[in-house]
Amino acid sequence: LIGPLFFEWVVALLFPVMLTYLVYEKQHKLRTMMKMHGLGNGPYWIIYYAYFLILSTVYLVLFVIFGALIGLNFFKTNDYGIQFVFFFSFINLQIVLSFLAATFFSKVNTAQAIAYLYIFGSGLMAGSLIRNFLEGGKFPRHWITVLEIIPAFSLYRGLYELSQYAIRASETGNPGIQWSDLNDHTNGMRDVMIIIIVEWLVLLPVAYYFDYAASVGNSSGLLSIIKRLLRKNPTWRRIAVNEVADNDVHVEMEKLDIIKERETVDQVLQQRNSGYAVVCDDLKKVYHGKDGNPDKYAVRGLSLALPYGECLGILGPNGAGKSSFISMMIGFSKPTSGNAFVQDFSIHTDMENIYNSMGVCPQNDMLWEMLTGREHLQFYGRLKSLSGSALDLAVEESLRSVNLLLGGAADKQVRKYSGGMKRRLSIAISLIGDAKV
Repeated sequence: LIGPLFFEWVVALLFPVMLTYLVYEKQHKLRTMMKMHGLGNGPYWIIYYAYFLILSTVYLVLFVIFGALIGLNFFKTNDYGIQFVFFFSFINLQIVLSFLAATFFSKVNTAQAIAYLYIFGSGLMAGSLIRNFLEGGKFPRHWITVLEIIPAFSLYRGLYELSQYAIRASETGNPGIQWSDLNDHTNGMRDVMIIIIVEWLVLLPVAYYFDYAASVGNSSGLLSIIKRLLRKNPTWRRIAVNEVADNDVHVEMEKLDIIKERETVDQVLQQRNSGYAVVCDDLKKVYHGKDGNPDKYAVRGLSLALPYGECLGILGPNGAGKSSFISMMIGFSKPTSGNAFVQDFSIHTDMENIYNSMGVCPQNDMLWEMLTGREHLQFYGRLKSLSGSALDLAVEESLRSVNLLLGGAADKQVRKYSGGMKRRLSIAISLIGDAKV
């Protein structure tokens, strides 16, 4: 009889697969791109949770069917209803753990390595401790229950019970574990299923909170999230975050056009004038020096008011702060101090609302290598609420505008694109859906 340790590894192998998928989109900023095109956290969770649940369910159903077909008593003798409830509850917990773990990783390779080490290491530990404690008979049972709070231990305990009942069934000719056996005080299956279900219900909102806090751009923490949820109207106010020390004073003679622009911003903020697409109020970005090195001022007090219909170009040498400014405006980095508003929404607290009206062509291409150019535009067009003939027309016009219809390039996988073709596709993605900014 194949031991429960092997079955534990088979079931747990889905964890690094799901974690890799989530971290890959995080590492390549694909999720941020989806948010910029209107995909909220709620729909994102529903879509990916459903996808992972279907994937996991099909995987485990085939696993059980295959085990039964090759004659393993582990699957044939034990009640299929108990097996389904046990495996189904655990895969739900495993999906939640994948979402939770993904918030702590930014690199796919790191996530994969730690995930595989976890499932193999925790499986070995669970197999050694649980089996020895149960068969030794000297370890208090309530402490075994405490150990089963660890998902790997609860999974192993459930598989251990199934294997023990399968062994008895093969020796006596009786059925394996049945629903009535759950009332047996020596049977740990009922406690295991309760622990798994309770953990799933507890960790589900916890994972969603951590994921939400990690994905809202410059906002983090419970207080910021509550403020975002309660806010009904845009708030025009000045925010100073992590102000530089008072002794870090920079004095220079400002040019007249800079002074005039700053006065315009002051007037706009005082009058709460919403006739401007973008307003920056004394925006600063400072990279603090390490190991005794001085601070680097990337953006030093930028004030800017852009009315609707105006086009702004930013010129400057390397290190002038162009990328740092754009990164703050699209939520990739947090300002050291100051504030900015896009369509009256603050970059500190309202990035999701900003994303709904913003089109962004990132500095580095954020594309799925296995999708075609047309599929990218269809996907992002749907996120912009386009459908039917309107979507088809928008996709065709976008492809034509960036010369991706020639030679069937639109229907080739992006991994076959040149660097210039990827750039053009990124531009087309940023413009689809008639972005306001």
